[in-house]
Amino acid sequence: MGAIRIASTALLGAAALSLSMPTAATAADGSSNATNIPPFGFSVTPSVIVPGGQVTLNVTNCPANATVSSGIFDTVTVPPESSRNATVDSTAKRGASYTVTFACNNSRGTAQLTIAGATPTTSSTVRPTVRPSATSPLGVRGGLGGSVKDGLSPAEMTVGTTLIATSAAGAVYFLRRRWVDRRH
Repeated sequence: MGAIRIASTALLGAAALSLSMPTAATAADGSSNATNIPPFGFSVTPSVIVPGGQVTLNVTNCPANATVSSGIFDTVTVPPESSRNATVDSTAKRGASYTVTFACNNSRGTAQLTIAGATPTTSSTVRPTVRPSATSPLGVRGGLGGSVKDGLSPAEMTVGTTLIATSAAGAVYFLRRRWVDRRH
């Protein structure tokens, strides 16, 4: 019977500790955005382009106008839930990869845009096959980054800390009481 109590206490302590782990994931700046995943979606299509070609810049879940910038095209303003085209500079270096920065409110996200290494050739007998893509630009947003938008509030942090402290104090009290009972 004593082993069951100890095991139960240990499991409750482990559960309380595991529930406190999201608070340990806070970044140095105090936000819970430790993985730097912005709260809005964005994409650059196509991801490989020839100099002088046009890319489509798409922004989702941004309540305000988003700003998209890169060293190989002019800065573009994208309205909420919309997309815009941008023309890549004809002087872009072939084979190079450029960073495209998306800014929405105070959040930033980046994507890579690669310049094709050679001039594409097209055969008159072979037609390229175009398949639509149904992928999400950010993938699945699981874990803390997808479940908590603005991080934990101070009240939630206090409640979590109080639960852990109470659990630890209960475990210490139980074990001390048990130790005292065995001495008599």
